[in-house]
Amino acid sequence: MTEHEAYMTRCLELGRESMSLGNAPVGSVLVMHGKVIGEGLELGKTKNDITCHAEIEAIRDALKKTGLAKLTGAQLYTTHEPCLMCSYAIRHYEIGEVYYGLATGEIGGHSSDYKLLETETISIWKKPPQLTGGLIATVCEALHTEFLDLKRKES
Repeated sequence: MTEHEAYMTRCLELGRESMSLGNAPVGSVLVMHGKVIGEGLELGKTKNDITCHAEIEAIRDALKKTGLAKLTGAQLYTTHEPCLMCSYAIRHYEIGEVYYGLATGEIGGHSSDYKLLETETISIWKKPPQLTGGLIATVCEALHTEFLDLKRKES
């Protein structure tokens, strides 16, 4: 297993935990200098707070644990492509690399028409992060499908 796969496997574990709490199966891990500095679960439904996406929760965790004001050069791993809200936070905190499993389409910061993770037109933002999608995508897709099937059975 590669280092990237190991971090993504941890994201999947966090995503499964999130799903067990009734949230979407999204998990995120922030790494700096080869060390995990933050983790996050999708907790929007649990906390009744739309800002509690896994990526933002991982950023909050990392900021609290490290005491840093910026996460310059950190790597973010996440089961799903960061949405527009999370992409803004990623750019604000200067995260250097983003690795994700599944694209999120029209709400994604990379695959939508609003490429916040790529733009260089916002003058207050530094260089865009390096982006890599599709990491262990089939496993991420299987977890996402399991979540959708569970939701269909509940309705």
